[in-house]
Amino acid sequence: MITWPMVFVIFGLHWALAIKIYTNSWAVQVPTGPKEVERIAKKLGFISLGQVHWFEQQTINQRYKRQFKAVPTDPCFWKQWYLNNDVKPNLGVLTAWSQGYTGAGVVVTVLDDGIEKDHPDLSANYDPMASYDFNSNDPDPQPRYNPSDENRHGTRCAGEVAAAAYNNICGAGIAFNSKIGGIRMLDGLITDVIEAQSLSLNPQHIHIYSASWGPEDDGKRVDGPGPLAEEAFFWGAVNGRGGLGSIFVWASGNGGLQYDNCNCDGYTNSIYTLSVGSTTEHGNVPWYSEACASTLTTTFSSGISTERKILTTDIRLRCTDQHSGTSASAPLAAGIIALALEANPALTWRDLQHIVVRASNPSNLSAEDWAVNGVGRKVSHYYGYGLLDAGRIVDLAQKWQTAGVQRICVVKVLTTPQVLTSNHIVRQHVDGCTGTSSYIQSLEHVQAKISLSYSRRGDLEISLISPMGTRSVLVALRPYDTSTKGYKNWTFMSTHTWDEKPQGTWTLKFVNKGDFTNTGFLHDFTLVLYGTDEDMMGRRLEHAVLSDCVTRDKSGKCHECKSSFYAFGNLCLSYCPPKFFKTFKKIPKTHTNPQSSRFALTCDSCHPSCYMCKGYSANDCIACPPFSTYDETMNSCSQPSFPKTHHTISNPSHLPQAAIVTVIFGVTIPLFCLFTFIFSSVKVFQGRHPAAQPSSTIEMGSLTGVTQDGAAT
Repeated sequence: MITWPMVFVIFGLHWALAIKIYTNSWAVQVPTGPKEVERIAKKLGFISLGQVHWFEQQTINQRYKRQFKAVPTDPCFWKQWYLNNDVKPNLGVLTAWSQGYTGAGVVVTVLDDGIEKDHPDLSANYDPMASYDFNSNDPDPQPRYNPSDENRHGTRCAGEVAAAAYNNICGAGIAFNSKIGGIRMLDGLITDVIEAQSLSLNPQHIHIYSASWGPEDDGKRVDGPGPLAEEAFFWGAVNGRGGLGSIFVWASGNGGLQYDNCNCDGYTNSIYTLSVGSTTEHGNVPWYSEACASTLTTTFSSGISTERKILTTDIRLRCTDQHSGTSASAPLAAGIIALALEANPALTWRDLQHIVVRASNPSNLSAEDWAVNGVGRKVSHYYGYGLLDAGRIVDLAQKWQTAGVQRICVVKVLTTPQVLTSNHIVRQHVDGCTGTSSYIQSLEHVQAKISLSYSRRGDLEISLISPMGTRSVLVALRPYDTSTKGYKNWTFMSTHTWDEKPQGTWTLKFVNKGDFTNTGFLHDFTLVLYGTDEDMMGRRLEHAVLSDCVTRDKSGKCHECKSSFYAFGNLCLSYCPPKFFKTFKKIPKTHTNPQSSRFALTCDSCHPSCYMCKGYSANDCIACPPFSTYDETMNSCSQPSFPKTHHTISNPSHLPQAAIVTVIFGVTIPLFCLFTFIFSSVKVFQGRHPAAQPSSTIEMGSLTGVTQDGAAT
């Protein structure tokens, strides 16, 4: 076939309002050959674009980038200033959405006072398998309605995560394609049993548990989970999500006016919870915010009366722009973490905390206590590592290879009581358990377990200084805490030394901030270091750990990946996550490949007792879960032994194992149920909301009236 050169004649664009828009560009066939074409084009100032064999005036074609439409069209999305790039820095949500991450395939539940499951902005994403009413003991988590509308807290938190987008109702949740459930557990008597049941509901179905409540933020209490709830946290981390670990997101607390400290709250300072603080639209510390060393990250919420609050779903099928406090911050973080899990479902609970540290941005957040830790990261007792960035977290999720097994190095520092002077210091040299299976090279969480007596507990400031010089204030002055009971085996926690090396001298410092007549004794101090034997600061996150699947079955499960990647569920990974090992499997026959005899790389399940393994057997273990013992002669792991961490003043006695089985596994034996009820103390909790304030209510996108916000916000 003979083709002819083309002259592309461009005179400039002439715009016209017509169905087909013609331009002053022509494709011209010249039969005399390429040299003549070049000569004519040069002479006339035209552009030659090579060979064609046709002649046509050029028209403008409508072409669109095949990328996700990032900006929802919901009528009140413009009020979601924290999502729509109205502030700098922002949560980076539009960046994550533009990459197509919307929470698809991720299940989140809100532990609260119920969820209005038929709300038009929630119903499409409502998941009954992620829901239950433990107050009334039935599957329906619908909130109880009364004139004060006090049970709206859970519905508001749920909308922040998973309110539907593009439905012309209210606004959009951060993970608007995720599934959302609600656990009604705050609207009634709250016991250790109810908490444990709530924290352990369907852990193989639910990925993220979001909680915006805790002990009363009055600046006086030292309280935390009871033995059953503590055990639910532990087993959720060990066994939830197929062994990758349930994700518990927690609001840090609203006791700022009472000088409360969230390290006196055993929920927010648990290593198993991801504690979230707040900042205002102007990057200031909110008046209700608590400072503590256990806070990991921050999202937006309300501030003073002139600063904007959070828009979300409200009960009675409404919408509100008055959600506030750290109650509003935790669900925003839960939604962002849902985006990360969509990007990489193989992340463990510890992987997510590593990624959150790296995806938090300290820029433009005002606080007096910003410091640079031993590895060069800025960290604050108000903000943790800064404002969580959704765009950054999904990028890291796609490049993150799972962290090694959790190492735990326990250092018994003190057993003989010491008199607490006004400026008392305890020093301990630590080798990071060098030469043992507990050796740590890079730190994660650090705990200080302390027992002491003191004449006025709130006057005592306690701080911990790492070998690399990072100072964590474990508890600051609490002027309303007049207790004379001190701390009884209380566990303080810090995240400020993340990725530091533990080797060297640790310093625990006690300072009397009150009257000089205060006296006390330090009875016990144990330092517990958590981390990994990997140099985490040496990681280079340059290549994606996920790839495309070559062969899938009808359910979407991947059977064959591109070269060097392993099939893992619906994914293709460059590695196999914990509880799985690398192997080969024959590719199943399909209608497109009926004669298959090929083998493909895949991840297969370890024996349940192993954390990492080389085969199916219980004798193929190469690493064990936390608090499990490795038998080198048998290559096997013992069953994990649950560690008892907090011992609070108000905790009941430990329940017998039969009662624990009743709670965790749902064995409905009447005698055991009665036994658990008798031994469970009733607790009083509050939502993570600031003081009562007027709030606007929006009915399907428009302001309709004012309600008095006298309950959990």
